Amino acid sequence: MAGLDRKTPNPTEIKLHQKSREMEITFDDGSNFRLSYEFLRVYSPSAEVRGHGPGQETLQTGKRNVDIKSLEPVGNYAVQPVFSDGHDTGIYSWDLLYDYGKNRDALWADYLARLEAAGLSRDIDSTTQPPKTGGGCGHH
Repeated sequence: MAGLDRKTPNPTEIKLHQKSREMEITFDDGSNFRLSYEFLRVYSPSAEVRGHGPGQETLQTGKRNVDIKSLEPVGNYAVQPVFSDGHDTGIYSWDLLYDYGKNRDALWADYLARLEAAGLSRDIDSTTQPPKTGGGCGHH
């Protein structure tokens, strides 16, 4: 997890926009960022996504339509989203969210390049993962 730097601005407002699937964060330095749920999910700071060291990251696929079902506060320094795919172990510190806001475009371009290099997709039905049992929801 990103360390807590006292120089990092604190959020003054966090809004979840369910229609656009974006988290909007306003910080006390006047910065305002909109991060898509998909971006937040594929860059989750959890060990499941990040691994336990450099080179152990797991490329996340099929997250284009992921939602955030709820957002839980973690002390006075972070939030923990519960995603619609069941992922709920990522703790997003204010430092991390601020960094993601500042570097979103470069991080997103890197993610898309890694997906393409692996021949994978942002859509669930084109991943190499086995389908979940119980049938799909019929939305594509």
